[in-house]
Amino acid sequence: MTSSRMMKLMALLALAVALAGCKEKRDPGFQGWVEADMIFVSPDESGRVVKLNVREGDEIKPGDLIYSVDDDLQKADLNQNNATLANAQQTYERAASLRGTGAGTQANLDSAVSALRVAEARVNTSQTRLDRRKGFAPIAGAIQQIYFREGEMVAAQRPVLSIMPPGNMKLRFFVPETELPKLAIGDEVRVTCDNCAADLTAKIYFIATTAEYTPPVIYSLDERNKLVYLIQARPSRPDALRVGQPISVYLHARTPVADRR
Repeated sequence: MTSSRMMKLMALLALAVALAGCKEKRDPGFQGWVEADMIFVSPDESGRVVKLNVREGDEIKPGDLIYSVDDDLQKADLNQNNATLANAQQTYERAASLRGTGAGTQANLDSAVSALRVAEARVNTSQTRLDRRKGFAPIAGAIQQIYFREGEMVAAQRPVLSIMPPGNMKLRFFVPETELPKLAIGDEVRVTCDNCAADLTAKIYFIATTAEYTPPVIYSLDERNKLVYLIQARPSRPDALRVGQPISVYLHARTPVADRR
């Protein structure tokens, strides 16, 4: 083989290698965002917030006192029912004593017992209403948002604040129908975002069974008018992400990431 033919062969081999590199499959990923299922804490009855013990971002534990609502009406109701209970107790004791001496009837004693039980139940209800004027943390997490401040009136069952437990953070992204067979519950995916750690992963826990059109809120680089399926995954490091943050999700951990610049 002459030197000229050798050079031509080497050139062809170099060209083949270059073409193979150009054809290397690169994973474009799927665009999504970070969400969280908040826990909303609210009073059973309307009232004025008199004490707020937390601020946004505070870390709390289950049982921590986080707010108090005025309780004047509940205390008055409890006092009234305690007085009724005391009278019912006296009536019962008198009826039982008369029944024991034969001067009273069984009907009077039964009526006194019934009235006593009703009075006790009303006291228990009033005490519960009073106790619930204080809001305690039902779960560990961070205070995400406060909706009512000290001095403001809050309606019944309107949340005073919201709590974000770390385990309730989730990633939402959409995949086209052609990619759906590649996914399964429990699969691990790779996650990237701006200035985030390089080793972020998440585990798929939900795959929608109903298709929908590409939603307008998706952070998509290419506008596509086709059916997609919602996928949700739990991040392995929720502390490294923020609610509302755009992310990119890659189904194949070893596939090179497409250049998005």
